Amino acid sequence: MSSEPLLTFLSPPLPYFIESNRGTYPKGGEHPNRRNIGVFDLLFVHSGTLHVGEESNAWEVGPGQMLILRPDLWHYPTRPCSEDTVFDWVHFQTAGPWEEHEGTSCGTLRGDYYSYAIRLPKTMTVAYPEEAISLLSKLHDAALGTSHAAFWQRQQWFLHLLQLFDEGWRSDAAKAPIAVAEEAAAYLKMNFRTTVTNGKLGEAMGLHPNYIARCMGEVFDCTPQQYLLSYRMDQAKLMLMKTNWPISKIADETGFKQTPHFSRSFAEHVGITPLSYRKRFTGTSTARPGSRDEPDA
Repeated sequence: MSSEPLLTFLSPPLPYFIESNRGTYPKGGEHPNRRNIGVFDLLFVHSGTLHVGEESNAWEVGPGQMLILRPDLWHYPTRPCSEDTVFDWVHFQTAGPWEEHEGTSCGTLRGDYYSYAIRLPKTMTVAYPEEAISLLSKLHDAALGTSHAAFWQRQQWFLHLLQLFDEGWRSDAAKAPIAVAEEAAAYLKMNFRTTVTNGKLGEAMGLHPNYIARCMGEVFDCTPQQYLLSYRMDQAKLMLMKTNWPISKIADETGFKQTPHFSRSFAEHVGITPLSYRKRFTGTSTARPGSRDEPDA
């Protein structure tokens, strides 16, 4: 597995665009020497080679390659350009948590049912450089605009660019544990209304259930069944708040065959029964006289 560093951003909030442009260093030109610039500096090379260092690390960034420099470290040239070098630069920042870690590690920032861990490689050879160049050109054009619409356009093009790098990294089979865990999580969320055993999950993904469980443990710190139960409970909470469905229907909608089993599981997971949870938001029970819902206690 590759040991190239990863930058992980937990979103929301999304990383946001600040400024960008296309530049050229003539032969003998070099990257600025600077510290703690306060923004992430994304570099993408069209032609030539950038020779850039960050603290004790150094890279030669050639055509079709990208590099992200951190906002809190020392950046410097390791040597001048040996030819004219054309490159794009993008400055961005995030208001949310982020970290840098080795590619062999899953890191400490992990998405859940509603948040997403954006994982950007520190450096990579872009699989579709023409698409990156097109996005960067649109981003630069939007960055020059001063209208209200230009703000939305540049943020949208910037997020498309991050998506391109994020998906390009995830397509690398060397990063299998994270990819497997996230694919398993997506399958569990899509099928939470049905019975999903570890065997069924393994068959759907074409992988051994033990391997899937190990990957989910590394990335989400839980087993597939624990993930599934937590997601079902969150969906049940939403149904209890947003609908007047009887508890039996909510049990069925969240993949439970028996209402008593759902009620016990909900109470163990949340700390109160489904009806008590609903009363927090409605002030009353919506169970109808004569219904077969389980009692509150």
